[in-house]
Amino acid sequence: MKPNFKLLFCFILVFLLFKSNSVNGQDTAIEVSQNSDFPVKEGWNFLVEPYAMFPNMSGEVGLGELPDVSFNASPDEIFSNLKMGAMLYLEATHGKWNINTDLLYMNVAEGIDPGNYIVSGTVSAKQLGWETAGLYSVVPNLQVGVGVLLNSIESEVNINRYMIGGGTGNSNKTLSETWVDAMIIASFVNKPGSKFLYKLRGEVGGFGISGDSNFAWQVQGYAGYRFSELFQLTAGYRVIGLNYATGSGSDRFLFDDDTYGGVVRFGFNL
Repeated sequence: MKPNFKLLFCFILVFLLFKSNSVNGQDTAIEVSQNSDFPVKEGWNFLVEPYAMFPNMSGEVGLGELPDVSFNASPDEIFSNLKMGAMLYLEATHGKWNINTDLLYMNVAEGIDPGNYIVSGTVSAKQLGWETAGLYSVVPNLQVGVGVLLNSIESEVNINRYMIGGGTGNSNKTLSETWVDAMIIASFVNKPGSKFLYKLRGEVGGFGISGDSNFAWQVQGYAGYRFSELFQLTAGYRVIGLNYATGSGSDRFLFDDDTYGGVVRFGFNL
């Protein structure tokens, strides 16, 4: 999917979230019924949610003067080459306000698709994504706000390619970049205290505002069940898109990646 279509998709999603709640436009207060499945405490409520993602990854990486390499990996391929992974979501709510942070770290290696005079090779990445966001409930089911997404990626490309004059040779390169994107966020969620849980969250950012980040976007959709005042379980699907390019010559760094797949989340309400 081209970046322009990604942008259009995210804006349509945000528009639909607003539209679906427009009939409640005059009711801006958070109302929790006394008949809610679970009581909602006054003051701050907290959610701790470790989770697991079963990702597919596809895109392009370009480092220095090496040719750009394409990759396309399934969850089986990623887990067979996974060196380390950690994922954690934290949320604090108080009335209409919601503050949340999401940490994702993966250290993976993947095979490279042959092409561009490339015979074979691998691309590896240590990827840290950390987002902190503040949201406000404009109606009971709809939250809107902004966030800051930090990405830190160290990528290595190791390729065997055809050489001028015949034969093949090996080339490798390692570069790292860290950047921050401002994100616009909309989230459609169940009312507080509900037994049956759902969330549809879309966000978009990049646009070169923070420098060399061309585009960043994310869509998440979950449904689940709260078993007790403490524990809940949700499952769904998540798509993360990043397009970042900077530098030239030996310092050139390109990372254009879509990560997508199923997610299982284990929630603890405190």
